[in-house]
Amino acid sequence: MYVNKLNSYLMSLIILILSIVIVPPYGYSQDQFKKDTLTIFTLKGEAHKFDVELAISSEQKSQGLMNRREMPPESGMLFIYEDENDVMMWMKNTYLPLDMLFINSKGEIVYIEEYTTPLSTRTISSGQNVIGVLELNAGTVLRLGIKVGDIANHHFLQK
Repeated sequence: MYVNKLNSYLMSLIILILSIVIVPPYGYSQDQFKKDTLTIFTLKGEAHKFDVELAISSEQKSQGLMNRREMPPESGMLFIYEDENDVMMWMKNTYLPLDMLFINSKGEIVYIEEYTTPLSTRTISSGQNVIGVLELNAGTVLRLGIKVGDIANHHFLQK
């Protein structure tokens, strides 16, 4: 009898641990974001290719990169908006420091916020109308020499 209770307790504990580790918060997993590629063409003539997850729906945009602890190099998340507007972002529940690139409907990077502060609720504004925001690991912009005026090439960005 005691062994059965112990086995039952251990099984419950294992299920609880697995549900915490395997099921991401808010019921969203990385698999629910479509994946694609995006290339940034610099004014110096360089091309930098990134594997991106697409945040298209309002639920995906609300989730973004929240609760993630790592992201592979040369990867990111592209937030796509139906119409150009002044976009506001924050880092609440985001553990990764990020570079945020704000992109207009011509694909031009019009504003960059580098090294955002993890878990901050400070509002980061595009300051002008944009159609997309690309989030990359912090330091990527500096490392690759990406600047305002460079072009992000992705079919969702050219309207």
